[in-house]
Amino acid sequence: MTAFLDTINSYIWSKGLIYLCLAVGVYFSVRSRFVQVRQIPEMIRLMRNGEDSPSGVTSFQALAMSLAGRVGTGNIAGVATAIAFGGPGALFWMWAVAFLGASTSFVECTLGQIYKTRDRLTGEYRGGPAYYFSKAMAHTRAAGLFKVYGAIFAAVTVIACGVLMPGVQSNSIASSMNQAWGLGKWPVAVGTVIVLAFVIVGGVKRIAVFASVVVPFMAIVYIGLALVVVLVNASEIPAVLNMIFASAFGVDSVFGAIIGSAVLWGVKRGVYSNEAGQGTGPHSAAAAEVSHPAKQGLVQAFAVYVDTLFVCTATGFLILSTGAYRVFEGESATGRVLGDGGVLPSDAAVGPAYAQVGFDSMWSGAGSTFIAVSLFFFCLTTIIAYYYMAETNLRFLLGKFASAPVPLLRGTVGSNATMVLQALILASVAAGAVTTATTAWTLGDIGVGLMAWLNIIGIIILQGPAYKALWDYERQQKDGKDPVFDPLALGIPGATFWETYEPRRAKESVNTPA
Repeated sequence: MTAFLDTINSYIWSKGLIYLCLAVGVYFSVRSRFVQVRQIPEMIRLMRNGEDSPSGVTSFQALAMSLAGRVGTGNIAGVATAIAFGGPGALFWMWAVAFLGASTSFVECTLGQIYKTRDRLTGEYRGGPAYYFSKAMAHTRAAGLFKVYGAIFAAVTVIACGVLMPGVQSNSIASSMNQAWGLGKWPVAVGTVIVLAFVIVGGVKRIAVFASVVVPFMAIVYIGLALVVVLVNASEIPAVLNMIFASAFGVDSVFGAIIGSAVLWGVKRGVYSNEAGQGTGPHSAAAAEVSHPAKQGLVQAFAVYVDTLFVCTATGFLILSTGAYRVFEGESATGRVLGDGGVLPSDAAVGPAYAQVGFDSMWSGAGSTFIAVSLFFFCLTTIIAYYYMAETNLRFLLGKFASAPVPLLRGTVGSNATMVLQALILASVAAGAVTTATTAWTLGDIGVGLMAWLNIIGIIILQGPAYKALWDYERQQKDGKDPVFDPLALGIPGATFWETYEPRRAKESVNTPA
């Protein structure tokens, strides 16, 4: 089974997907005139001035929900894995895919807002790739094809977020707690499932509130303490930077020979961490209450920076500056050791242990505990975000049948299907906690890769409305208005939610001179 999964993973994460992620990021950056740089002040302003409604969440809560999905084990164990199998240069390629991916995130998340809808059962806003695939082309001859494409993406996302990806997060929780306190995997699995069940049954509002409290606090604490360790080892920073850039471009005497692995693991773990192009961000983006889709597109672009340039960089510098790293040849922990920082125990497994040992170099004995606690909250919020995305796509697949009553059972088709999904993801979390790290990561990579292939190909075709929204937003911004969105005036068909959105009409009348 392991060999079979590895073979599937190697096909999905071929060089084609690596180059596609980078090339699309370059193209979107150029076409948007590097919106990820020009609009940074506006991104920060929008996070502070969020709107709210009974149906939607604020921009900041949507950002927190998005970060809940982005900031997880990929920011700690994922960075360690990238360095172990791709060398220090992998960190540079994580930066590259984050910078370029911010423009990709803007496009996909703006599309998520443009083509969002209101849930028939809960009244909450729903959206994501499945929705914009089916709605953006509904007026064309290709409507049927894109409706099928949307259904395929939705089905893949339910499987990926409900079955394949949660296990990576719970596995890291179990591994870090075993390293810190010697806890067995099954007690950790049971405890995680109980906490998770309490949150996910509360719907998107409870998820948003939970994420908006936990994620920013834990991210700030983690980054702050990691920077303290790095500053204590400030004398190592020049050598660390030289090692990163030299190995990233193949000129390092030790790691230069694995430049291909550096690119592969940097992009692979970068996309896993920041999720730009994967199609996950648009789900939380669509849940936000905003007057213009570009607002949430900009906020979500900034989320990529927070995830990779802040959290992943903190982890990378922590590991490299303290010498808590080991690099292997052949992209496997069974390969020959190419470089060793000299701090890790000989039996240290690739993953959270790298960061735990790094923290222990300053706070002996406390590092393992801190990483275990950090991973618990980071991974828990990520699993919650996965559930929300799986539920959103399940609603899409059910369509109008979601509100149909179920004979012999209480509730509707949608409510019963949701309970099945909740049970499925809880089982996946339990199984992931007790399986091997290799199997958990392979399954997670398969889920991420499948979603990325489908979403990136789709947004290349559908990107036009995102840029219409951007130019319209910047035009209104230049005129001193609080931008409002009118898809009919911009020639964007299929944005049915916005065509009848009353708050938009009210704001429009305020902004229009008498």
